[in-house]
Amino acid sequence: MQTNHSITRDIITFVLLVVLVVVPIRLFIAQPFVVDGESMHPTFENGNYLIIDELTYDFEKPQRGDVIVFRYPGDPSIFYIKRIIGLPGETVSITNGLTTITEPNGASKTLTEPYISSKDASYNLNTTLSGDEYFVMGDNRPESSDSRVWGPLPKRDIIGRVLLRLYPPSKMGFFPGAHPFAPLTSTTPATNTL
Repeated sequence: MQTNHSITRDIITFVLLVVLVVVPIRLFIAQPFVVDGESMHPTFENGNYLIIDELTYDFEKPQRGDVIVFRYPGDPSIFYIKRIIGLPGETVSITNGLTTITEPNGASKTLTEPYISSKDASYNLNTTLSGDEYFVMGDNRPESSDSRVWGPLPKRDIIGRVLLRLYPPSKMGFFPGAHPFAPLTSTTPATNTL
């Protein structure tokens, strides 16, 4: 039978463990996020419960196809979830709903995007990203407010990538929605000028 002293000690030990272990993980490594809206349908639905990896991008660069959570550049108190389409230095061209990426070296490719619910042929756009900007779009293009509307996403606004979907249990898994893209191949020769 435990005494009041040992019960108090156990409670203090538990609280210290929470403060020393759980709180730093929550603040610096991973945090929960609940999807609100239909901009990522069918990949993510309203009410999906996700865990966001906040640490990886401290050691490696975000990649095309990663699904990320970030602060909306127009209002940092709002969080969005979108997919990275364009990387720093690339040119993103959208013509009648088809997205073409051109790297600074001239490699170019029209993306195959099996994850989108429907194309939005109303957008025609051509933009070149700076060295710290990303182009992001929702998978439900007609319902998504993204880089087509408010411009490129600065790297500083990225919180992290989606690591885990916990809810609904039937769709639980690591890196849900991740879609790796093949490297771009040059469709037009790069030119050198002296």
